[in-house]
Amino acid sequence: MNRPLLALIFYVEMSVYFPNSPTLAKALETPDLLVVLCFCAAWCDACKAYQTKFESLAQQHPQACLIWVDIEDYPELLGDEDVENFPTLGIMLNGEIRFMGTLLPHIEHLNRLIQTMQVVGPSQKSGLPEDLLAQLQNLSLQS
Repeated sequence: MNRPLLALIFYVEMSVYFPNSPTLAKALETPDLLVVLCFCAAWCDACKAYQTKFESLAQQHPQACLIWVDIEDYPELLGDEDVENFPTLGIMLNGEIRFMGTLLPHIEHLNRLIQTMQVVGPSQKSGLPEDLLAQLQNLSLQS
């Protein structure tokens, strides 16, 4: 009697990481990782509205590591970069900055940008610290 083979597929829901998330360090070890950083502030109403959409976007892009950074809690993660408007986003691929700038708070714009940035291309100059990923890993390991 032939029995059909059952394949079990486990879907792991991705969530948004915070710099002090204990699991962030492990996630950052993934090769060819697309990292999306949203630099916001707790007092910003636009950021509060955007955060829920940002979290939903993480579900749509499980191959990416989305990180929410409150710039008042973690100013060192900005290095020399000035944040003048919110949300300010940074996208890194293979440790290189591919995009750094402010987007209108329409999640569809970020969704398209993430899709575009998955292809290797030129890096962008920014004031972010060169060791940003290492700093994030250290913050994660400290918690």
